[in-house]
Amino acid sequence: MVILQTNVIEQVLGGSGLVGVGWKNSRNHRDRLCIMAEMLKIAKGGALKTPIMYKANLNSAQLDEYLSLLLEVGLLEAVNNGEKTVYKTTVKGLHYIQGHKKLTALIF
Repeated sequence: MVILQTNVIEQVLGGSGLVGVGWKNSRNHRDRLCIMAEMLKIAKGGALKTPIMYKANLNSAQLDEYLSLLLEVGLLEAVNNGEKTVYKTTVKGLHYIQGHKKLTALIF
């Protein structure tokens, strides 16, 4: 379990491009932690893949990568609703959103 958590942390933080105090990298792109928080906010009440992709401004490859990560660490759950899969933020995901908001407020 510790190895899995370490790998997940490396996935999240590795290559995030954090520079100095800001949450954006040198090319003014969002970092992974912000994208994850945004996706979790979108999925609070449940959301399909396409609306998450468009609202978070991701392409399908990026969406699949983030969904996989969020599901793996338990921040998001997938609920099969007949033919479609609905993604919903878990309680752990709601805590992540709150923590991200507090950290952002502290830094900015």
